[in-house]
Amino acid sequence: MEILDIYDKDRRRTGKTYPRNEEIPHGGLRLIIHILIFSDKGELLIQQRADHKKMGGLWDISCGGACQMGEDSCEGARRELNEELGIDFDFSSIRPILTANFAQGFDDFYILRKNIGINELKLQKEEVKAARFASRAEVLDLLAKGEFVKYKKSFLDLLFDLNDDERFMVV
Repeated sequence: MEILDIYDKDRRRTGKTYPRNEEIPHGGLRLIIHILIFSDKGELLIQQRADHKKMGGLWDISCGGACQMGEDSCEGARRELNEELGIDFDFSSIRPILTANFAQGFDDFYILRKNIGINELKLQKEEVKAARFASRAEVLDLLAKGEFVKYKKSFLDLLFDLNDDERFMVV
Protein backbone atom coordinates (compact mmCIF):
# COMPACT_ATOMS: atom_id res chain seq x y z
CA MET A 1 0.00 0.00 0.00
CA GLU A 2 1.36 3.41 -1.00
CA ILE A 3 1.43 6.06 1.72
CA LEU A 4 1.56 9.70 0.59
CA ASP A 5 2.64 12.83 2.43
CA ILE A 6 0.11 15.60 2.91
CA TYR A 7 1.29 19.11 2.01
CA ASP A 8 0.01 22.58 2.87
CA LYS A 9 -0.70 25.33 0.34
CA ASP A 10 2.93 26.49 0.55
CA ARG A 11 4.15 23.03 -0.49
CA ARG A 12 5.44 22.15 2.96
CA ARG A 13 4.93 18.65 4.37
CA THR A 14 2.45 18.76 7.24
CA GLY A 15 3.84 15.65 8.94
CA LYS A 16 0.58 13.84 8.14
CA THR A 17 0.09 11.03 5.63
CA TYR A 18 -2.73 9.06 4.02
CA PRO A 19 -3.07 5.83 2.02
CA ARG A 20 -3.17 6.47 -1.72
CA ASN A 21 -6.28 4.33 -2.19
CA GLU A 22 -8.27 6.71 0.04
CA GLU A 23 -9.49 10.26 -0.50
CA ILE A 24 -6.98 12.89 0.53
CA PRO A 25 -8.18 14.53 3.77
CA HIS A 26 -10.03 17.83 3.30
CA GLY A 27 -7.62 20.74 2.83
CA GLY A 28 -4.64 18.46 2.25
CA LEU A 29 -2.55 18.52 -0.91
CA ARG A 30 -0.31 15.94 -2.59
CA LEU A 31 2.72 16.00 -4.87
CA ILE A 32 2.49 14.45 -8.36
CA ILE A 33 5.23 14.22 -10.97
CA HIS A 34 5.13 13.82 -14.75
CA ILE A 35 8.07 13.14 -17.03
CA LEU A 36 8.08 13.89 -20.75
CA ILE A 37 10.76 12.18 -22.82
CA PHE A 38 11.35 13.70 -26.23
CA SER A 39 13.52 12.27 -28.98
CA ASP A 40 15.92 14.45 -30.99
CA LYS A 41 13.18 14.52 -33.66
CA GLY A 42 10.85 16.26 -31.21
CA GLU A 43 8.64 13.21 -30.81
CA LEU A 44 7.18 12.50 -27.38
CA LEU A 45 7.37 9.07 -25.78
CA ILE A 46 3.77 8.26 -24.88
CA GLN A 47 2.44 5.35 -22.90
CA GLN A 48 -0.89 3.59 -23.05
CA ARG A 49 -2.35 3.13 -19.59
CA ALA A 50 -3.13 -0.43 -18.48
CA ASP A 51 -6.79 -1.32 -19.04
CA HIS A 52 -7.67 -1.78 -15.34
CA LYS A 53 -6.33 1.64 -14.29
CA LYS A 54 -8.30 4.86 -14.05
CA MET A 55 -8.47 6.18 -17.65
CA GLY A 56 -7.38 2.68 -18.74
CA GLY A 57 -6.51 2.23 -22.39
CA LEU A 58 -5.91 5.94 -22.97
CA TRP A 59 -2.56 7.26 -24.14
CA ASP A 60 -0.69 9.56 -21.76
CA ILE A 61 2.60 11.43 -21.53
CA SER A 62 5.75 9.38 -20.89
CA CYS A 63 5.45 8.73 -17.17
CA GLY A 64 3.80 10.00 -14.03
CA GLY A 65 2.64 9.29 -10.52
CA ALA A 66 2.38 10.39 -6.92
CA CYS A 67 5.40 10.98 -4.72
CA GLN A 68 5.38 8.56 -1.82
CA MET A 69 5.94 9.34 1.85
CA GLY A 70 9.36 10.90 2.40
CA GLU A 71 10.11 11.44 -1.31
CA ASP A 72 10.79 14.81 -2.82
CA SER A 73 9.88 15.57 -6.42
CA CYS A 74 13.25 14.40 -7.83
CA GLU A 75 13.15 11.13 -5.91
CA GLY A 76 9.57 10.46 -6.97
CA ALA A 77 10.43 11.19 -10.61
CA ARG A 78 13.37 8.79 -10.53
CA ARG A 79 11.32 6.00 -8.91
CA GLU A 80 8.33 6.39 -11.23
CA LEU A 81 10.49 6.48 -14.38
CA ASN A 82 12.35 3.37 -13.27
CA GLU A 83 9.19 1.51 -12.24
CA GLU A 84 7.04 2.31 -15.26
CA LEU A 85 9.61 2.32 -18.08
CA GLY A 86 12.78 0.77 -16.66
CA ILE A 87 14.84 3.94 -17.19
CA ASP A 88 17.17 5.14 -14.44
CA PHE A 89 17.80 8.90 -14.42
CA ASP A 90 19.08 11.04 -11.55
CA PHE A 91 16.86 14.15 -11.34
CA SER A 92 18.72 15.68 -8.38
CA SER A 93 20.57 18.27 -10.50
CA ILE A 94 17.52 19.56 -12.39
CA ARG A 95 14.25 21.25 -11.53
CA PRO A 96 10.83 20.67 -13.04
CA ILE A 97 10.21 22.63 -16.24
CA LEU A 98 6.95 23.81 -14.65
CA THR A 99 4.64 23.15 -11.74
CA ALA A 100 0.89 23.18 -12.19
CA ASN A 101 -1.31 23.67 -9.14
CA PHE A 102 -4.53 21.67 -9.11
CA ALA A 103 -7.35 21.29 -6.59
CA GLN A 104 -5.66 18.45 -4.69
CA GLY A 105 -2.00 19.32 -5.02
CA PHE A 106 1.04 20.18 -7.04
CA ASP A 107 2.02 18.63 -10.36
CA ASP A 108 5.71 18.87 -11.35
CA PHE A 109 6.59 18.36 -15.02
CA TYR A 110 10.10 17.34 -16.10
CA ILE A 111 11.31 17.27 -19.71
CA LEU A 112 14.15 15.00 -20.86
CA ARG A 113 15.62 14.49 -24.31
CA LYS A 114 16.61 10.90 -24.70
CA ASN A 115 16.80 8.75 -27.79
CA ILE A 116 15.73 5.34 -26.64
CA GLY A 117 14.45 2.36 -28.54
CA ILE A 118 10.98 1.18 -27.58
CA ASN A 119 12.38 -2.35 -27.26
CA GLU A 120 14.83 -1.05 -24.60
CA LEU A 121 11.96 -0.07 -22.29
CA LYS A 122 10.93 -2.39 -19.48
CA LEU A 123 7.21 -1.65 -19.20
CA GLN A 124 5.56 -2.18 -15.83
CA LYS A 125 2.63 -4.33 -16.99
CA GLU A 126 0.48 -3.31 -13.98
CA GLU A 127 0.69 0.31 -15.14
CA VAL A 128 1.64 0.44 -18.83
CA LYS A 129 0.06 -1.46 -21.72
CA ALA A 130 2.24 -0.09 -24.55
CA ALA A 131 4.61 2.76 -25.44
CA ARG A 132 5.62 4.56 -28.62
CA PHE A 133 6.94 7.87 -29.88
CA ALA A 134 4.45 10.34 -31.35
CA SER A 135 4.67 13.73 -33.02
CA ARG A 136 2.75 16.75 -31.76
CA ALA A 137 0.20 16.22 -34.55
CA GLU A 138 -0.25 12.57 -33.58
CA VAL A 139 -0.71 13.41 -29.89
CA LEU A 140 -3.25 16.12 -30.70
CA ASP A 141 -5.08 13.74 -33.05
CA LEU A 142 -5.30 11.13 -30.27
CA LEU A 143 -6.60 13.85 -27.95
CA ALA A 144 -9.25 14.92 -30.48
CA LYS A 145 -10.39 11.30 -30.89
CA GLY A 146 -10.74 10.85 -27.12
CA GLU A 147 -7.86 8.35 -27.06
CA PHE A 148 -5.48 10.51 -24.98
CA VAL A 149 -5.82 11.59 -21.34
CA LYS A 150 -7.87 14.79 -21.27
CA TYR A 151 -5.24 17.50 -21.08
CA LYS A 152 -6.07 20.87 -22.58
CA LYS A 153 -4.77 21.12 -26.15
CA SER A 154 -3.06 24.40 -25.26
CA PHE A 155 -1.25 22.69 -22.36
CA LEU A 156 0.07 19.92 -24.60
CA ASP A 157 1.15 22.57 -27.12
CA LEU A 158 3.00 24.37 -24.30
CA LEU A 159 4.85 21.18 -23.32
CA PHE A 160 5.94 20.62 -26.94
CA ASP A 161 6.94 24.30 -27.18
CA LEU A 162 9.03 24.05 -24.00
CA ASN A 163 10.84 21.05 -25.47
CA ASP A 164 11.73 23.16 -28.52
CA ASP A 165 13.37 25.84 -26.34
CA GLU A 166 17.11 25.15 -25.98
CA ARG A 167 17.19 26.94 -22.60
CA PHE A 168 15.28 24.00 -21.11
CA MET A 169 17.28 21.18 -22.68
CA VAL A 170 18.13 18.30 -20.35
CA VAL A 171 19.84 15.25 -21.80
